[in-house]
Amino acid sequence: MISDRIKLLRTSLGLTQSQLADRFGIGKAAISMIETGKAGLSSQNRYILVQELNVNPNWLETGEGRMFNSEPDLTPYTRRTDNSLPLQSVPLYSVEATAGLVPLFADATRKDPLNYIQIPNLPRCDGAIYVVGDSMYPLLKSGDIVLYKQLKDFGDIFWGDMYLLSIDIDGEEFITVKYIQKSDRVGYIKLVSQNIHHADKEVALERVRALALVKASIRMNSIR
Repeated sequence: MISDRIKLLRTSLGLTQSQLADRFGIGKAAISMIETGKAGLSSQNRYILVQELNVNPNWLETGEGRMFNSEPDLTPYTRRTDNSLPLQSVPLYSVEATAGLVPLFADATRKDPLNYIQIPNLPRCDGAIYVVGDSMYPLLKSGDIVLYKQLKDFGDIFWGDMYLLSIDIDGEEFITVKYIQKSDRVGYIKLVSQNIHHADKEVALERVRALALVKASIRMNSIR
């Protein structure tokens, strides 16, 4: 089973569940669920294993052949733009109050935030909103908060990273959080969910009306 191979792979790399979770950008509990077969491996995580850790995709799927194509790269990857700030106040917006991401991104200085979130040692963020839907579950659930950095030039997309998007669907705005991967179709991008019950979807880049890189998230737990 692929769950057994994930555990074998992790131990071969000398990684703890927490360390592999950090590599995937998910919680330790999610790794435990994958290794016990209670959750599947997302397309994004397969991409990380094959492209970043040099895992043989045939071995990953079938258990046949060599585990690695070459020596895996365990060097943490950080971008030049990921320099953290000692402390910043990030405005938390209501998408409903701002009538969507497009007008919010057009002129956030004219929008009144619900409040401000103060977090130390975080890369610079433009704002934060509440997540709606379960496409990124268990990494994100409805009601969690994502902090974002607006992307003005769509040519600057970091393939494989998580983004906040506004997509035009029949003249209406659809807001979602997805991983973005390259598509084999010219002018298209592939939207990938963390939730194994959500299929990958390809959309024309021209239909994307607003785009922001997700820099951090805040889990909101309800106490009953």
